[in-house]
Amino acid sequence: MNTENHSQTAAFLWSIADLLRGDFKQSQYGRIILPFTLLRRMECVLAPTKEAVIREHYAQEGRPDLVRERFLLRASGHDFYNASKLTLETLSDTQTAADLMSYVQSFSKEAREIFEHFEFENFVQQLSAANLLYQVVQRFAVAPLSPADISNRGMGIIFEELIRKFAESSNETAGEHFTPRDIVHLTTSLVITGQDDKLKPNSIVTIYDPTAGTGGFLSEGDEYIQSISQQVTVSLHGQELNPESFAICKADMLIKGQDVSNIKLGNTLSNDQLAGPEHRFDFMLSNPPFGVEWKKVQRQITDEHTDKGFNGRFGPGLPRVSDGSLLFLLHLVSKMRDPREGGSRIGIILNGSPLFTGGAGSGESEIRRYLLQNDMVEAIIALPTDMFYNTGIATYVWVLSNNKTAARKGKVQLIDGSQHFAKMRKSLGSKRQYLTEEQIDELVRLYGRFEETPQSKIFPVEAFGYRRITVERPLRLNFQVSSQRIEKVLEEKAIAKLEAPARQRLIEALQSMDESQLHRNREQFSKLLKKALSAHDVSPSAPELKAILNGLSERDPEADICMVKGQPEADAGLRDNENVPLGESVYDYFVREVKPHVPDAWIDESKTDVQDGEVGVVGFEIPFNRHFYVFQPPRPLEEIDRDLKACTDRIKQMIEGLSA
Repeated sequence: MNTENHSQTAAFLWSIADLLRGDFKQSQYGRIILPFTLLRRMECVLAPTKEAVIREHYAQEGRPDLVRERFLLRASGHDFYNASKLTLETLSDTQTAADLMSYVQSFSKEAREIFEHFEFENFVQQLSAANLLYQVVQRFAVAPLSPADISNRGMGIIFEELIRKFAESSNETAGEHFTPRDIVHLTTSLVITGQDDKLKPNSIVTIYDPTAGTGGFLSEGDEYIQSISQQVTVSLHGQELNPESFAICKADMLIKGQDVSNIKLGNTLSNDQLAGPEHRFDFMLSNPPFGVEWKKVQRQITDEHTDKGFNGRFGPGLPRVSDGSLLFLLHLVSKMRDPREGGSRIGIILNGSPLFTGGAGSGESEIRRYLLQNDMVEAIIALPTDMFYNTGIATYVWVLSNNKTAARKGKVQLIDGSQHFAKMRKSLGSKRQYLTEEQIDELVRLYGRFEETPQSKIFPVEAFGYRRITVERPLRLNFQVSSQRIEKVLEEKAIAKLEAPARQRLIEALQSMDESQLHRNREQFSKLLKKALSAHDVSPSAPELKAILNGLSERDPEADICMVKGQPEADAGLRDNENVPLGESVYDYFVREVKPHVPDAWIDESKTDVQDGEVGVVGFEIPFNRHFYVFQPPRPLEEIDRDLKACTDRIKQMIEGLSA
């Protein structure tokens, strides 16, 4: 079934929402249409074996529940069943609500729980009270959702289309629930391609998504592997925060025969429900929400970072609370298999922030340092803009591995895929562009060939590291007791607190000094100042004396250097930082790049890196766009002048035409 037919089916299901207008808010439409769509799909899937299940249901009456369930599942041929004689088509028009809930309660436990996550019974009662329930049921009873008409993949696309429409109509964020299928396909292909060792016949392969949404990544990973080798057993695992998305994902897994106990509901960052050494996965795929803050779970995450360190998930560091993307990346890294057991591969979609946000020593930089110095980053692929339903920002696919091939060890590949796109005939939210199958194949080939081309650059890991050194310059001040500077003294916080008599004595002491003389040595001036203050019975405290000197001073490049305990005092206003590439001596760099321009500067050697104790704080960033920037020379001035003249000539003609 093609995408156009998927859209037609989604449009039919969406049209049922017209019945709800006036009686329900737009934000509630999805809470009604989605579970009914699931119910109809499950009914269609079970239809061929329905009679056999009902016969078995009566044959097993009175037997223990576990025994009875085993026989009913066998009769169903699926991992769920429904033992009711009812269907949507045969529900009574007089007691529709009671019949419908009886029908739903006749599902097996895992299937029944799906409807609880939608609060289905609550909405059934509301529909019944509005006299709309029977009409809605009759419309869904004829929805063409049988597996013969729509594949599981097609059904996933329909669900995503419905979620997007409902989210748009209620101003919610559709992109939090699912990732466009072209991006899913690209990421899955990048992660699983070339992994023949893991996909040998009769092997079991695990796939994990900590932000599972409706299960798009899990389904795509399963289908991709089955298309390569049908003799591989794929075990899918995931966790999702949103109850409705979780319910759809769980239903999808049930219909496909997956173990739904591996799909969890809850916040992955604060409550990892697939924790423990047994939960290590071969392939991990994720599209965490872009730029979403983690303030609500800050305490749990900070506690884990502090208490467990590298024995927990967040040992390398914590990013700023406004963006939790890198927390999901660290979470995935914690789920990697031991390289001696084949290791793991990760594909995660992130915005540009994790590439460069945060200077040396920050949480973000320390996370990048950990990933790069442990040689986990294999490739980063820049995607075109306008690829997602809820944002047009630039995005990147990170591919990570803890078991790199020999050729890739110690190296990172950057691929510019920003020009690989096709324009959509009709925008879907913010999504205006998509990747064709040919473009996906081309990006996967660029990755697989691992060669230097205009679109593919290869760097050693150290190329992204630097040492940030603090460059200090001496404080040089001149001093004068002019009326303007005395006014500055009186505005200083420490002086403003003085009582009136003390302030008056201070003013008199300052006015007694030579107003015309400019002093360029702080030590000499301080002696004169203290003498004048003493003569007028003014005994300032240390903070007050500092405030007086601050008010009477100005920076002066011609003045003598201010000294403290025999050492030059640093001028905080002239303080600067230099990033020295890793592997180069900070002192050689300083002599070559800094000293020729500011001969009196020095390195603050107290600023050292925590991990190695060397001068300068180590930082890592990945300035992706800088490596693919191509300089475009400006147009010649003659050409610009010619265009401007032609433009002004046209304006003149227009004005003359109006005045004629």
